[in-house]
Amino acid sequence: MTDVLYRPIVRSDQPRPEEALPLAGGPLWFSEALCLARKGAPERVAAADIPDPWRSRLSAARAPVAGLAMDRPQIMGILNVTPDSFSDGGAHFDPDTARKMAGAMIEAGASLIDIGGESTRPGAQEVPVAEEIARIMPVIEGLQQVSNAVISVDTRKAAVAEKALAAGSHLINDVSGFTYDPDLGPLCARANVPVCVMHNQGNPEDMQDNPFYDSVLHDVFDVLEDRVQALETMGIPRSRIVVDPGIGFGKTLDHNVTLLRDIAVFHGLGCAILLGVSRKGFIGKIGEEPRADARAPGSIAVGLAALGQGVQILRVHDVSQTAQAVRLWQAVSAGS
Repeated sequence: MTDVLYRPIVRSDQPRPEEALPLAGGPLWFSEALCLARKGAPERVAAADIPDPWRSRLSAARAPVAGLAMDRPQIMGILNVTPDSFSDGGAHFDPDTARKMAGAMIEAGASLIDIGGESTRPGAQEVPVAEEIARIMPVIEGLQQVSNAVISVDTRKAAVAEKALAAGSHLINDVSGFTYDPDLGPLCARANVPVCVMHNQGNPEDMQDNPFYDSVLHDVFDVLEDRVQALETMGIPRSRIVVDPGIGFGKTLDHNVTLLRDIAVFHGLGCAILLGVSRKGFIGKIGEEPRADARAPGSIAVGLAALGQGVQILRVHDVSQTAQAVRLWQAVSAGS
């Protein structure tokens, strides 16, 4: 159990002090961090006083993921080919419509497309393997013919991933943290593909019933570190692992806000960080917007705050609006 986390106090302005360290090898930097004990008040410490391996993991450059540089923001477009996803269920269920939407996302600025054939919204039921494969394969095959964008497949199942990888997919994104299907991790290791491991408390059917943590920040960090180590044991190096704190998956509104406020602690895992908050319920509650498809402003606001803490990948529905916001954020953030 981790009792102390270090959250770098991230800066982008110039001049950068000589004692400052780069954040994850990118243009952002830090010369101080918050020492966050599981029990007790936060304390400021100098970067030089952060113990190894924390200091090394916080500052070391991240390897490219599926050929994409991790020293700049990357946008992952969400393409749900499902009839029941929480905000766009059915909108892209037809393969031709899905392929056109993927193309539009790429043109708008997405460097990755995350294709999912099984909804993982709260209360969702499991989809049979054959049905999930039938939903995603026409889209993967169509994208392979017209684009060189990175294709990510959002699945918990080795049989689905095997078909997707054989068709040319580049990354496997598992919302179960590679705990649902014991064959999925070894499959990805043999295929030498990067993976995204997400924190999730419970299953889609019950994850929002009564989520509880001793300390959500420390507990989520511990689970992700455990999963990263498990994947390393399977043969997937840390350099090919992306971590996702799983906003909205087995978390209350307060849990989500806590994780977002201190999301830079997850650089201490030594992996690139993916954040998926797009259109989620907590944005509707805080932003007072009941319509999921009208939550782009709130989703972008949270995404830009995360970029300011060094998050590398934003997983979003509204690609065009997000890409515009990111370009402006880069233009006005010194050093980015």
